[in-house]
Amino acid sequence: MEKPSGVTFILVISISLYLLTIIRGVQSDASDHRYHAGDPVPLYANKVGPFHNPSETYRYYDLPFCLPEKLKEKKEALGEVLNGDRLVSGPYPLDFLVDRESEVLCRKKLSKQEVAQFRKALDKDYYFQMYYDDLPIWGLIGRVDREEKADPSDYRYYLYQHIQFDILYNKDRVIEINSMMDPHSVLDLTENKEVDAEFSYTVKWKETDIPFEKRMDKFSQSSFPHHLEIHWFSIINSCVTVLLLTGFLATILMRVLKNDFIKYTHDEESSMDDQEETGWKYIHGDVFRFPKNKSLFSAAIGSGTQLFTLTVFIFILAIVGVFYPYNRGALFTALLVIFVLTSGIAGYTATSFYFQLEGKNWVRNLLLTGSLFCGPLLVTFCFLNSVAIAYNSTAALPFGTIVVIILIWTLITSPLLVLGGIAGKNSKIEFQAPCRTTKYPREIPELPWYRSTVPQMAMAGFLPFSAIYVELYYIFASVWGHKIYTIYSILFIVFIILLIVTAFITVALIYFQLTAEDHEWWWRSFLCGGSTGIFIYGYCLYYYYARSDMSGFMQISFFFGYMACICYGFFLMLGTVGFRAALLFVRHIYRSIKCE
Repeated sequence: MEKPSGVTFILVISISLYLLTIIRGVQSDASDHRYHAGDPVPLYANKVGPFHNPSETYRYYDLPFCLPEKLKEKKEALGEVLNGDRLVSGPYPLDFLVDRESEVLCRKKLSKQEVAQFRKALDKDYYFQMYYDDLPIWGLIGRVDREEKADPSDYRYYLYQHIQFDILYNKDRVIEINSMMDPHSVLDLTENKEVDAEFSYTVKWKETDIPFEKRMDKFSQSSFPHHLEIHWFSIINSCVTVLLLTGFLATILMRVLKNDFIKYTHDEESSMDDQEETGWKYIHGDVFRFPKNKSLFSAAIGSGTQLFTLTVFIFILAIVGVFYPYNRGALFTALLVIFVLTSGIAGYTATSFYFQLEGKNWVRNLLLTGSLFCGPLLVTFCFLNSVAIAYNSTAALPFGTIVVIILIWTLITSPLLVLGGIAGKNSKIEFQAPCRTTKYPREIPELPWYRSTVPQMAMAGFLPFSAIYVELYYIFASVWGHKIYTIYSILFIVFIILLIVTAFITVALIYFQLTAEDHEWWWRSFLCGGSTGIFIYGYCLYYYYARSDMSGFMQISFFFGYMACICYGFFLMLGTVGFRAALLFVRHIYRSIKCE
């Protein structure tokens, strides 16, 4: 299939420039990360929130901590804002190579309202997150002593007052920072009364020989430390099992096909007038009859192709090391930019295929393509952003960011979509059908219940889901928890296995559908291929109730809302893969026989 050289060239140049930009990573205020003794090193306080609710985050100074003399907000990239980061100058002066021993940060009297505010945060296990020279710092703000089966009124609340920073340096650069809360220096907030608080900190500098280029390696090495062996074993076991099943089914399918070809060739040579055709050859005049709702079908293929391209580019960035741990906002920036730049692919694919199906209203088809995935995503975002605003959470996007996204959509995404659609309209590609379609469709025989759409989707989605089931836990623990995912090469292998299994199981089911003389395979192939997305959403229910401690309306809304959009994206992408594989297969088998 030919592609428009102009759209392809612009796409390649744009993504190449983006790759060169994003690989540089996130820079701190001190752009070269080099300091002299006594120089101020940038420390930014990011956010606080319940430890088990990663989406429910608030500004650091929403809690009554000590304020610095000059509160300065850091200018953030678009991806950082989308990630919910709101960096402001931190309270602790951690100057380069300056040790401090129990330095008092501030003394303040906490009012009853502030005590109640801290108690509420302690009850939800609030944590804090900061960045020191782009290195992450995190810790709990306090603890709650809960005895088993004790009445909540008997709980005791303690706020940590002292924090110790251990900082490693190599010559003139910061290599590592560790924070430890002093369990003995606590403030009892059990009673709802005014209390005097004294916040203090200690800083100790130590020299190390770790090079600056490897200071992020410890986060990669510490990803899933307790489950790494189980992780590898499960992945290998899953891949071997799926490959064996796939090979077994492929052998059976190829043998059956070979027998079909021999049988049909023998029937053609015998030239018997009373020979009645049966099986998939019998419906050769209907199998390439265009599907119902061809505009919606073409739009789904276009959107699925765009999402597949987006996924491939994300994997390329991940494998070359762009998404190293705590590269703030890099993933969200990549998702947004690549999705915008690939909108031309969606327009071209959908319109070109729509004209192959002899469609007429290509403008309507283009509008449907642009809104098929973005429409549900926009509705979900508006609802969840309203929830975040009601909670006064940093997950709520500022008005300026929303305006920027609207401008990007208006000035870049929509024009590229239209350009792709025009290129697809002018491509003049005809649908290649090896058999002529009859004027009137044959009646589809009555089939048993297990050959209907829903049972076929269940069978089609189970095997690909079993290939990624093990990996899903690690991905969920990273996206909806505080784990770090770094084994992108293994994830890419699992993705390849997912595509292969999805393509094969769809082809197998379509073959059995055609042998039953059911020629309406177009939508069936798409639905069977995309059914894995439904299984993934089912796993979301299992993960929420059995593997996580998330709670609260906001966290539940974000988890199930955004996972619905992600699973819908998987449905479109894998549905496209299933249809493309089925189309190649159907063309092949009907090209291999002589159809009169």
